[in-house]
Amino acid sequence: MAEKMLPGEAQPLQLQRRTSNRSFKAPIIAVLGLLATISVWSKFQHPVMLGDDNGTSPSWSWEETKPSKILQWTKCYDDALECARLDVPMDWMDPSENERVTLGVVKLAAKSKENPLPPVFINPGGPGVSGVYLVQQRGAELQTIVGDNQDIISWDPRGVGVSTPRIECWGSAQKRALWTMRESAVIDERTGLLYDTYSRGLAYNDACEKALNDTNILKHLSTAYHARDMLEILDGTGFPKLRYWGLSYGTALGGAFAGLFPDRVERLVSDGNVDYNEWFGKGLRSQLTDTDTIFDAFDSACHMAGRERCAFWAPSAKAIQERRASLLDGLKKRPVLIPASSRDGGPEMPERVTYSKVQRLTQALVFAPARTFGILAFVYATLEAGNGRPYYDVQQAVRAAAGGGGAELLCSPTDTPATMPQETFLEPDAFPGIMCSDSRAPDSLEEFEEYVRVLRASSRWMGATNADIGATCVGKTIKPKWRFTTDDIKADTAYPILYIGNVADNVTPLASAYNNSAHFPSSAVLVQKSYGHCSIAAPSTCTARHIQAYFQNGTLPTSGTVCEQDYGLFGMPAPGDVNVLGRRDELERAVHELARTAVFGMQYAL
Repeated sequence: MAEKMLPGEAQPLQLQRRTSNRSFKAPIIAVLGLLATISVWSKFQHPVMLGDDNGTSPSWSWEETKPSKILQWTKCYDDALECARLDVPMDWMDPSENERVTLGVVKLAAKSKENPLPPVFINPGGPGVSGVYLVQQRGAELQTIVGDNQDIISWDPRGVGVSTPRIECWGSAQKRALWTMRESAVIDERTGLLYDTYSRGLAYNDACEKALNDTNILKHLSTAYHARDMLEILDGTGFPKLRYWGLSYGTALGGAFAGLFPDRVERLVSDGNVDYNEWFGKGLRSQLTDTDTIFDAFDSACHMAGRERCAFWAPSAKAIQERRASLLDGLKKRPVLIPASSRDGGPEMPERVTYSKVQRLTQALVFAPARTFGILAFVYATLEAGNGRPYYDVQQAVRAAAGGGGAELLCSPTDTPATMPQETFLEPDAFPGIMCSDSRAPDSLEEFEEYVRVLRASSRWMGATNADIGATCVGKTIKPKWRFTTDDIKADTAYPILYIGNVADNVTPLASAYNNSAHFPSSAVLVQKSYGHCSIAAPSTCTARHIQAYFQNGTLPTSGTVCEQDYGLFGMPAPGDVNVLGRRDELERAVHELARTAVFGMQYAL
């Protein structure tokens, strides 16, 4: 059965109901497939030049599109989409004509004219991920899932990408590259690194506040402002109520909108839930409570998959866990060395594959285990054998796509002032800028030490690796003028919210979906029996059908309903498996393609 009721607390799945016959006899092919995925993703972490081969028409640009206080759509991206620049107050609490924000908004028009419905707004999360990029790259699949009789609308939130002013703390690619090169190691690699991480956070926020002081944007960056921006975009469409699908941080935005404007909600899907109580309170502390369950699943599924499909196979799940622990402990003492110029394609300089580097790669890949665990197993196995080249291949794909790496990046001429729109997949400084505006950061070294203790206690495998996220908030002196809290939730929504959570999510645990749902009594929770971040971490046609039914006719599943994923760990078809993909209907193909290419969240780990 693809769907059932969840009695009590969800139990970790070991191997899903449908598997692929694909073996792991040639694991390097899978590595190359991942490289292609990462290359597509990572090039959008950096500027996309207007008029290039990314689909932007040379006759149109964001910079030349005039901002307006009403939505004025114009054809864009080779006429495949419609775009607008919406002029809104920077301070919604005290609107002024002198301080303004320009929002870049994008629309994918409905394909079908039958039974037209209001548009669906989508936010990809982050915070800091570009909604414009999302619609360009994955708008068609998202529209297929919700129903092609609806427009898809998204936007770059204030401070991000083509919305100006942007949250840009360094002013140049050269400075950002130099700062990134000085990144501290993961705090449990050796003694004293916690203090390095804390002081790095202090230095970062000092530089960021000085860089952005003239724009005044940091005072007006909290999610309350983003929710009010979304209401303004909605009003510009002429529709009275919001239909919305929020992923990851997009669930916090959806929750703030629902709390501030409950009577304006017509449909709201909250997928991969950050806990409102923590995000809008003292900051995230419980986000890793499901993470070790995912690593337990790696061990069990690898053992059950066998040697042919899991390169890190061992006679028992416990033996695989012991191999992982031994590998990581060994890397702390003796990193794997890759000699310089050992083959075509580099590295040109000797490369040290350290504990911290492997943990950060693991942190990224665990966002989508259904498609990445085979790769992770292969990287582990080759590192264990003293071969760091597969690891290097994955990381080098990111570096090359980011601008060529090394000296080429340091000489990049593509810097764009924060006052100008810049097409990008991600605005890196927007993540801490928004997150730290919504919650109270550790105010002292002692509070940061306690924060780290909580994370490490909640996850053996990823607690220390995630500590630097909290460090990005330390030392902030600029406070938000308007901040949403759960005390602002005073009424249920006009239509029930659909919350979706995976049985084990590495950064937004299932419990958060239930905690959020408790704020809105009419809401329901749908559980997807898969691992990773958001429902799109693994293809589940069952979940997609519930989302479509909810948007099309308002059908809300009974809270606690469970959907299986379409493929198990180590069983997802390769991109070129046409025998499998060719048998799917349109919805199944869209679900599979979205799960195969979605990278929401992974960018923060690499």
